[in-house]
Amino acid sequence: DQALAAGLIDRFLPYLKKQALEILQIPYSSQAEAASQIRNRLRHFYRTNYQHLFNQKRAAIEQAADVLVALYQRNVFPEMKLFWGTYPDNLGHDPFPGCFRCHDGMHISADQRTITADCDACHRLLATEEPAPEILRRLSGE
Repeated sequence: DQALAAGLIDRFLPYLKKQALEILQIPYSSQAEAASQIRNRLRHFYRTNYQHLFNQKRAAIEQAADVLVALYQRNVFPEMKLFWGTYPDNLGHDPFPGCFRCHDGMHISADQRTITADCDACHRLLATEEPAPEILRRLSGE
């Protein structure tokens, strides 16, 4: 949704969100396989089901594929057995431990460093504990 809102993906590609979710949920064995397969599967969908659009909007389809690959690479880590939807609800970190599965002070690297529990290490916090944050007004167009 954010990629659509930011104009990174052409909102007029039919069934793009549905296809994106299906493609991102496939358990690829590596980031490299995912990058290749995500692009191939999206191309195949439009080539097979919307040949006229595949020819007319090829650049938009390729851009959408690039965005999906980037989303996958930021959110899915097959080598850690962390796939799209593995931990579907991190809101409040309940009922899943959310970030604290790994950012718990217990995971130590080979060079004896722990994974930080600082939220800013992975997230860009736009508002915290504000009853009416400015970011919500900006996003709603007020």
